[in-house]
Amino acid sequence: MVSMMSVDGASPPLADAIRGVLALDFPRSSFDIDPVALREKIEALDAVASADIRVVPGGVLQVTIRQRVGAIVWRTRDGLELLDATGHRVASLTDRAAEAKLPLIVGDGADQAVPGALALLAAAGPLAPRVRGLEWMGARRWDVVLDRDQRIMLPAIDPVSALERVIALDQSQALLSHDIVAVDMRNEQRPTLRLSQAAMAARLASMKLLTGAKGP
Repeated sequence: MVSMMSVDGASPPLADAIRGVLALDFPRSSFDIDPVALREKIEALDAVASADIRVVPGGVLQVTIRQRVGAIVWRTRDGLELLDATGHRVASLTDRAAEAKLPLIVGDGADQAVPGALALLAAAGPLAPRVRGLEWMGARRWDVVLDRDQRIMLPAIDPVSALERVIALDQSQALLSHDIVAVDMRNEQRPTLRLSQAAMAARLASMKLLTGAKGP
């Protein structure tokens, strides 16, 4: 006879959710317990990576959980989703502040590219304090979004190396301290800087002075 259930490895809210989804009354005969069916119900919960269920001495239904750990926040059209390091959904969030320390990604299908996003964030190094998030572009590549309305446009292939090149240029030439809005690394043979409107206007004015051209 099984007289109680114990849930280990789960946070209190998840343990409550597990008890709710199983909805078991005790005491009950061990013959009335189907561990496989119970495990399937538990593993259908987003926050559960795996579950082990067995009846142990003392009449206890032992449920051992491996809980998913949130690694990144995905902003969608419908709200915020907490994802683990594989991109699997853990839970919905009502407030970004609830996981303010986790990085942010945006873009359709960004959840399918979470490992790549985490690799870029790990490579950000000295740029990390300036990173506001990553945007998944065209379902194939990432933009690194920085503060001061700057972004680094990365290629679909080997984006980590491209980001490391930008970091090296920034450290040696203070690249990102200039009045630019984007560093376009999509073509590794032709990296391109996009100037802000103010910087472009100043550049055009300087060219007119150098060439003797008159303004409108």
